[in-house]
Amino acid sequence: MNLAPILVTLGGGLLALILAIYFWMSASRGGRRTQAVFFTILAVVLLIVAAGLGWQRLGPNASSQQLVVVPRGPVQVRVLVALPVEPWVREAARQFNEKGLRQDGQPIEVQVTAMDGLAALGKFDRNEFGALTANQTRDQLSAQERQKLETTFPTVWIPDSRYLVELANALYKERLSRDVFLTDGEYRARPIAVSLFTWGLYSSRAAALEKKFGKIDWQVIHDAAIAKGGWPELGGDPAWGFFKLVVPNPRRNVGGLAAMIAAAGEYYDKPNISVAEVTDPQFQKWLKELMGALTDVGGASAYTAEDFALFGYSVGDGGQLLESDLLNNMAGIQKRWADPLVIRYPKYVTWFDFPFSIWMGPETTAAEKNAALQFEQFLLSTEMQKLAVAQGLRPVNNQVSITAGDNLFVQWQSQGIEAVVPRTTRMATPSRDVLQALLRWFDLNVGK
Repeated sequence: MNLAPILVTLGGGLLALILAIYFWMSASRGGRRTQAVFFTILAVVLLIVAAGLGWQRLGPNASSQQLVVVPRGPVQVRVLVALPVEPWVREAARQFNEKGLRQDGQPIEVQVTAMDGLAALGKFDRNEFGALTANQTRDQLSAQERQKLETTFPTVWIPDSRYLVELANALYKERLSRDVFLTDGEYRARPIAVSLFTWGLYSSRAAALEKKFGKIDWQVIHDAAIAKGGWPELGGDPAWGFFKLVVPNPRRNVGGLAAMIAAAGEYYDKPNISVAEVTDPQFQKWLKELMGALTDVGGASAYTAEDFALFGYSVGDGGQLLESDLLNNMAGIQKRWADPLVIRYPKYVTWFDFPFSIWMGPETTAAEKNAALQFEQFLLSTEMQKLAVAQGLRPVNNQVSITAGDNLFVQWQSQGIEAVVPRTTRMATPSRDVLQALLRWFDLNVGK
């Protein structure tokens, strides 16, 4: 809005008013003629002000000076999402965008990009998304830099697990002396769905192991891995060869790290693991014997259960995989292979909680943050939580059950799905040092 014409108008009016006061004072001493002059000048003052305001409102530049917010285009919510929940979040985003919801009068547009949690953490660590420095503001950026920030920087990160958010936040808190992901308040990181890390084995293999060892756990898998006589020694068919373990590649999928952490939990019989414990020579010897049964680590895909459905026994005999991944591939496995998979839950269960984490730095605007809250509430709605269950994810909305209706949990209950899993033996959040120690060990002993 251009204030110059108004200021000129009011200034002229003020000058005229001063003259009017002067003549009024003179009128009190000079009679009716002077009073008439005063009222004439007062009328002129009013005409000047009215004309100036009218010109401001109706003049040739009036269209550019209206007190109306000019549309700026959609408020973008850029969501970086972990692979296991990407299909659900992408479909939810499509439905959300179709509703035409608005933030600060502008339409909201949710954009979804799939990325494994470890890969995203690495990009945050290397600052490849382009976060501002501690003393930098958006106004200091060039137009090109600002455009890149406004079109590529994630508004929201939905990784596989909360511990990834905590690690990323710790990185930036050290650099910027402030949090970029919050743990409390309206903008706190909140789980939007849950999936558990479970054992998935071909039923024939599971039956042989359970007959020989009892309940399947990491120690049973370790003993199967080091059996020199192969499956005949384990009570299985000689044609099966040696036991083949399936674990996602830790460099390509956060599930690989979760598997090693869970193995350490059962080895030490506790849910919280330290650096000293994962670097203990006896544990590392045991872990190397266990991981020696891995199939092709370098060629393993992120979605290992999908490989079971496509390639059958050649992938492996079983392994610890994500429950939702197993559920979504159960039908494909049964259609292609005579031997279906069964699901078994370990004593120390790893919970993937997929936290909806809003970036709180100046890289994202207030409108983007608040629009992200709208999308978060949409994901937590009963309708979207039911859609999550339909895709093999456990809901966080208490009004939605996995035992109601014809969903994957009900459909595959006969294969070992448990509706209620104890939280008391949930694996604790590993520290950054623990993760780095395990990755370094893997690179030196398995992944080379």
